[in-house]
Amino acid sequence: MRSRLSTESSAGEASAILLLENIHPVAAESFRAGGDFRVETTAGSPREDELVGMLGGVQVLGIRSKTRITDRVLEAAPQLIAVGCFCIGTDQVDIEAATRRGVAVFNAPFSNTRSVAELTIAEVVMLARRAAQRSMELHLGRWQKSAAGCMEVRRKTIGIVGYGHIGPQVGLLGEALGMKVVFHDIVRKLALGNARQVANLDELLELSDFVTMHVPDTVLTRGMMGREQLARMRPGSYLLNLSRGSVVDIVALCEALRNGHLAGAALDVFPEEPNSSRDPFQSDLCGLDNVILTPHIGGSTEEAQRNIGLEVSGALLDYVQTGSSTGCANLPEVQMPEIADSLRVLNIHKDVPGVLSRVNGLVAGMGVNIKAQSYHTREGIGYLIMDAERTLSRAIAGEIAALESNIRTRILNG
Repeated sequence: MRSRLSTESSAGEASAILLLENIHPVAAESFRAGGDFRVETTAGSPREDELVGMLGGVQVLGIRSKTRITDRVLEAAPQLIAVGCFCIGTDQVDIEAATRRGVAVFNAPFSNTRSVAELTIAEVVMLARRAAQRSMELHLGRWQKSAAGCMEVRRKTIGIVGYGHIGPQVGLLGEALGMKVVFHDIVRKLALGNARQVANLDELLELSDFVTMHVPDTVLTRGMMGREQLARMRPGSYLLNLSRGSVVDIVALCEALRNGHLAGAALDVFPEEPNSSRDPFQSDLCGLDNVILTPHIGGSTEEAQRNIGLEVSGALLDYVQTGSSTGCANLPEVQMPEIADSLRVLNIHKDVPGVLSRVNGLVAGMGVNIKAQSYHTREGIGYLIMDAERTLSRAIAGEIAALESNIRTRILNG
């Protein structure tokens, strides 16, 4: 079963896919190779008004980390069935609004983990050797050859805050350099290598020579490294943030650096970031010689961007063509093997009692057998994939959509 059509499309009309922010070309290639898709690509991150004007007829939207998908944007795009975030997180999407409209959101939680982990360890070494500072001095014509304040990272302790996809790889790379590894996570995690999970964040801060942040942007993590937490860090230690700009209090960090409590810091993410290379960057951290600043490039390697392009485009293709929501960030994960000579019905609905019996009753009322179905719920949302005999009338989509429980219904060709 390979379909290009949904109940929102006119018969024979190719699905429109819009890819923003210079998503790796392999994504567009995957879509074009995977079916009769009309793919448009563009650079840059449009602002809300501009984006609203771009989404007429678009069924699949691909973004990276800059474009904001707000409730208003989603309201203006009734044909939109899926958003692909070609990056790790989905904070740039109003997930509640997307779910309410039955818009599936996909991301790439695994594809750039190695790239971020490598940059983290590289910056640990650069901080320990004050190499970035020495480089800048040479650019200014000053030869400052000195061992003062420089050290090996071997036998030092790296504390990893957040032990999800990236944290374990940082730990393994650090261990390969002879570092001791401790980590803190809000849930119990299986440690890789010789890493050790500590009881709480305070213990990690007090133990670590290097503290590196690898947490998502949530209510719990915003501002989690504030003045109190920075004061708990060991004198002369270092802070790295390659996660989300919201997790570190920049004013407090500047104070800790200027008064000498911290020996240095490395940041790849910031509370406010420019929308494009044409916009200026401003931060209180600018000019501090013991700080490494990079422009959100943790996952910006050719390998990572290609892998992300393949991972997210593959998930989107599966969702559009078969209804499979495996890896979806906001809808129940449902998949079902394709059954030949059948018509596939996809129904996203409010999880209320009796929905399945009503849908099945509508199909039975048309005198058609159901060949197979798969169903799952998640946080008040149900998702049903049903394969019925091909004689099922396409009018079934309208009848299901008329149910009070309905959020979105699609019919796929056999």
